[in-house]
Amino acid sequence: MSDFLKKNPKKFALIGAAGYIAPRHMKAIKDTGNILITALDKYDGMGIIDSYFPSAFFFTEPERFDRHLDKLRRGVEQKIDFVSICSPNYLHDAHIRLALRNDADAICEKPLVLNPWNVDALHDIEKETGKRIYTILQLRLHPSIIELKKRIDDGPTDKIYDIDLSYITSRGRWYFISWKGDKAKSGGIATNIGIHFFDMLSWIFGEVENNIVNILEEDVAAGFLQLKRARVRWFLSINEKHLPPKAIESGKRTFRSLAIEGEEFEFSDGFTDLHSRSYEHIFSDTGFGLTDARQSITTAFNIRNQTPVGLVGDYHPFLRNIIK
Repeated sequence: MSDFLKKNPKKFALIGAAGYIAPRHMKAIKDTGNILITALDKYDGMGIIDSYFPSAFFFTEPERFDRHLDKLRRGVEQKIDFVSICSPNYLHDAHIRLALRNDADAICEKPLVLNPWNVDALHDIEKETGKRIYTILQLRLHPSIIELKKRIDDGPTDKIYDIDLSYITSRGRWYFISWKGDKAKSGGIATNIGIHFFDMLSWIFGEVENNIVNILEEDVAAGFLQLKRARVRWFLSINEKHLPPKAIESGKRTFRSLAIEGEEFEFSDGFTDLHSRSYEHIFSDTGFGLTDARQSITTAFNIRNQTPVGLVGDYHPFLRNIIK
């Protein structure tokens, strides 16, 4: 933590404070020596906040929260510097605008927005307000992934790598009742659980040149991405029936695999404090912004708006047990 931040801690507001990811943001705010002044969530079971900022004001109604931010903005000592956004995906755009309207920078969980044109509009609002919009792309800060990117960058420039990405994270019936099960609100499975992988892969192997979808359903999606330096067969599922035998035998409900040229790339460890590191990068002016987020947003958007082709082309091997 810099001496400047120690003497001049940033003041935060948090939207979506009762959500799954919010405690990581509370921890990041505290780890970096800053203060959470106020928080918003329609759910009022907010005991977790006592572990970090028990003195923070809390609101369940966005109108009163917005009014509170406006009052703080007109003051001096308590003016909010940043709004951290952990709300459902479809509300990110509106909550980013709320932050900038109140003269604060925004730190938003991914996906930053659901549609590519929303990025263009937010660029305009950044220019109008002079404030910044940051997003959390924590896999880019993972030590093993940084090392992998360096290895690829230092390797043969004409090599095209073959990659298989498999991610299954079992979800119960609640998922389809919640906003996550509504494609209009979450962006569907490719956005909700896949966008961080798409960002990581395009960051390492280059922009998307071709995007094919083999299957696209509410609980499973799979396809093929031709990147500048990689051919990627990807498979995403929230259905426990899609778990491979070795995961079932181990009693696991989650399976993650990234194979590069047939060799398993291990990055299960090293996730501790990546949100705190993300905040540190933001404060040192090296945080990830709208331009960084655009490629993965476009990739996920194109996936959910395609017509699946079935077992055609270079498809993921898991599909042989799903599509007959």
